[in-house]
Amino acid sequence: MTLLKTVFWGSAGLLVYTHAGYPLALAAVTRVRRRRGDPAPAVPGGAELPSVSVIIAAYAEQDVIADRVANLRALDYPADRVEVIVVCDGSPDATAQRARAAGADMVLELARGGKVRAQDAGVQRARHQIVAFSDANVSWSADALRELVRPFADPQIGYVCGDVSFVNERGDNQEGLYWRYEMAVRRMESGLRSVTGGNGAIYATRREAYVVVDPIMGHDLSFPFTMVKHGWRAVYAPDAHAAEKMVPTIEGEFARKRRMMSHGWPIMLRGGMLSPRGYDPGYAAMILSHRVLRYASPFLHLAALAASVSLLGRGWIYAAAVVLQLTLLLAALGARRIPARPLLVARYYVLTTASLAAGLWDWAAHGTRVGWEPAEGTR
Repeated sequence: MTLLKTVFWGSAGLLVYTHAGYPLALAAVTRVRRRRGDPAPAVPGGAELPSVSVIIAAYAEQDVIADRVANLRALDYPADRVEVIVVCDGSPDATAQRARAAGADMVLELARGGKVRAQDAGVQRARHQIVAFSDANVSWSADALRELVRPFADPQIGYVCGDVSFVNERGDNQEGLYWRYEMAVRRMESGLRSVTGGNGAIYATRREAYVVVDPIMGHDLSFPFTMVKHGWRAVYAPDAHAAEKMVPTIEGEFARKRRMMSHGWPIMLRGGMLSPRGYDPGYAAMILSHRVLRYASPFLHLAALAASVSLLGRGWIYAAAVVLQLTLLLAALGARRIPARPLLVARYYVLTTASLAAGLWDWAAHGTRVGWEPAEGTR
């Protein structure tokens, strides 16, 4: 009984902590620092705008690439300081031709090697010392690039990610709700030390800070902690806005996150995330709280459920835990018939949590493909 109770309270406590306790702890530390007058890490603005190479890795993006290039050309940024590079990763369609026609400065046509290697090729050919990245189906606000590069006035900053909002015009996906939560956490992490994750819609690095990673390990997860290990700060620029069309359905989001986590688990387990070398204690706690425990959540859920079922009759709290977990599962199932917002949120949570375990299974059983394709419904 003692072991079962330890498993239950340990797993349940860690779940509550990673989803709610950690953001509350960040908020408390931020508030204490403000009351004491401790300065937050500086994110100054520079007087002169730097020259930037914007790199778009593209595969089968003929339907959206012209709009993406046009959006970059229309930014409120000196045109002679923006270089647009489109790197076609073995695109089987007219992506390259349409990118050239839309006015890209450079279009590289490569054999299929994966998104990361396409980005590497773009950086090798880039003319400028700040390299920014974006996906082909994204739109940046007019001042997004100004806001994205502003933090680089601080010589300690090596990586900046912007803010992304997800547009869902016709489906039930709840990813937008999750990203509002995620952006709030990211803002606090950035203010205290460095972010623990990025996004593919809008981010930038110094060229000297750019690292070449394993082609199955994407930049979103590998870059922030790697930058910290190399002595840089990785920050969030909340006013650098990007918009991206999300996968319409929750089931589609499950498939997308499953693919993402088949790349994410290698980063965590053999890409250096778990090694404390190069972390200060505060950032190590952030990685543990926001990444390691978050990705362990499906296994913590299973442990809590098994332990609470085994402890039925040993106290009301265990019965309440079983009822709560079964209610969550039933709500997720019920969302198929009754698409009410609370039920859809429950379904989103259950399926995206399950996708973490499914991604681990895919990587362990079959390995991870270097190739990539646009998620269905996002173009």
